[in-house]
Amino acid sequence: MHCNKPEVQPRILKTFRPEKCAVTGKSAEVSGLTLVAKIGLMQADTFMSPSNSPLDALRIERRPDRSGRFSPWLVIGAVVVLLALSAAVWWHSQAGAVEVQTVVARDANGGGGGDHTVLNASGYVTARREATVSSKVTGKVMEVLIEEGMKVTNGQVLARLDDSNVKTSLDVAVAQLASAKAALAETEAQLKDADQEYQRTIELAKQHIASQSDLDLAESNAKALQAHLAQQKLDVVVAQRQVEMWQQQMDDMTIRAPFDGVITTKDAQPGEMISPVSAGGGFTRTGIGTIVDMTSLEIEIDVNESYINRVEPDQPVEATLDAYPDWKIPCKVIAIIPTADRDKSTVKVRVGFNQLDPRILPDMSIKVAFRDNGGTAAGHVVIIPKDAVLNRDGRDVVFVVRDGHAERRAVTVSDTQGDDSMLSAGVTTGEKVVVGAPANLQDGMAVKEKSL
Repeated sequence: MHCNKPEVQPRILKTFRPEKCAVTGKSAEVSGLTLVAKIGLMQADTFMSPSNSPLDALRIERRPDRSGRFSPWLVIGAVVVLLALSAAVWWHSQAGAVEVQTVVARDANGGGGGDHTVLNASGYVTARREATVSSKVTGKVMEVLIEEGMKVTNGQVLARLDDSNVKTSLDVAVAQLASAKAALAETEAQLKDADQEYQRTIELAKQHIASQSDLDLAESNAKALQAHLAQQKLDVVVAQRQVEMWQQQMDDMTIRAPFDGVITTKDAQPGEMISPVSAGGGFTRTGIGTIVDMTSLEIEIDVNESYINRVEPDQPVEATLDAYPDWKIPCKVIAIIPTADRDKSTVKVRVGFNQLDPRILPDMSIKVAFRDNGGTAAGHVVIIPKDAVLNRDGRDVVFVVRDGHAERRAVTVSDTQGDDSMLSAGVTTGEKVVVGAPANLQDGMAVKEKSL
């Protein structure tokens, strides 16, 4: 006889409602605890015996839940919704973004070497030895032997002046010298005769043949001739000096090169008057031409006295001629002139070329970059436009664009040259900075960049 068993429900451990036995018709109240105990005994019997038991009917069979199967259409729909939401968010952010202009921060070193540029300046190529060749006296040009670009050597004849008058004066001086020498020879002969006469008179006086007056006269004549001879010797010296003077003036009529160099200008022509001083108005030249020693070329730069502390002797310099912008010329500082120009507030700096080149010519415009080789400046320096630096709350700041948003950065401005500012801290090379930031631009705002 079997009674109807109550249906076992998981997770319910409470008293079941009374059930009636199908045979006796009596109610049987079974507690949950009694049911659990019975089930435990039945399971133990099941484990003890491999055969099926009536408790198998109490087992709950769990069938796979087909309602949770993954659907591809559900995934596609989710992706579409996400894309739509992203597009909406992007459109909303762009619609409210501030349009700004950006520029890339660049390395002050130009990306090469281990040293950095500490100062940029401009100047001109000059020659340490340069001269406008002229004459020592005023004269008429008879012959010019130079042309522009000609190489000349020290002492080479460049031009000749009219020497006719000087030559005549020289001839007169030569004649005067000859006359003085002739008079000197005559006096020497007379003095010789006077000396002999004086000696004879001395002998006669000893023999009491000649009187004392005869002896005194002979002595007086000899001494007078000696004095006259000394004067004539001086006259000869004067005449010789006159000849040398006119010979020098004759040599001055020939203009020569003072040193080896190249003729850069030809300033006079035959027939013109030339003078070492400006005389005669515009009809008188002051020079034959200009000669330049090409081995003495260097660079002269006027450095603002506020930045002269960045320059030191033997400091490496990189020069660039305006005529050859891609040619980097290695140089070094020769000297810092120890005086300042009070009108321009500058100090002159001389820079020499490590190696000369025929392409380097006098008076060429040139730009130089004074380099730091480890002792002049510290840290890494980047260059950005001056308009990118703002003053907010008493500090220098810039706005850097990152991931479509403006990021405010405090920076350290080490130098300002022209339209550029040099930063020693705050920005790294390659970052995009905002130029001419709008007044309403704040940290974290969305921006739309437009490169310069």
